[in-house]
Amino acid sequence: MSNKLLMQIMTSIVEGEPEATIDLTRQAIKANLEPLTIIDDGLMPGMDIVGDRFQTGEYFLPHLIIAASGMKGAMELLEPELKARQQALETTGTMVIGSVAGDIHEIGKSLVGTMMSASGFQVHDLGVDVPVEAFIAKIKETGANLLGLSALLTTTMTVQRKIIMALE
Repeated sequence: MSNKLLMQIMTSIVEGEPEATIDLTRQAIKANLEPLTIIDDGLMPGMDIVGDRFQTGEYFLPHLIIAASGMKGAMELLEPELKARQQALETTGTMVIGSVAGDIHEIGKSLVGTMMSASGFQVHDLGVDVPVEAFIAKIKETGANLLGLSALLTTTMTVQRKIIMALE
């Protein structure tokens, strides 16, 4: 049964069915599957396939967004389970991410944050319209070794430079 559930989770990610991904993740938790097994053998293989299909041009940005939505919902269910079982994802690093001051675009930032989290990064998402000082403070607080700055609008790209200069 566990292999079937994991295969269904993977398929739901690939087929762009976030509600099914979340429901199947709930079922896997109730079936006492280890949270790391659900991530490593269900969710991540699905995301890998979606990523491969995006690279080959078979899938487009909406496919990535939908897959990431299912992944994010599943991770919200799994994180408390990981803590309760005293398991942890192997931490690859720490990332601070946000949309810079003046920019309120959320989709790309959230997609990147979800993918980085699923890849083992501890992600601190500051949200949108984030001032320079907030990025600097969070980087110092967390010791982040990776920074993600989102700026869709050309008028806000100068804020990226201000943040980078403040870090140098």
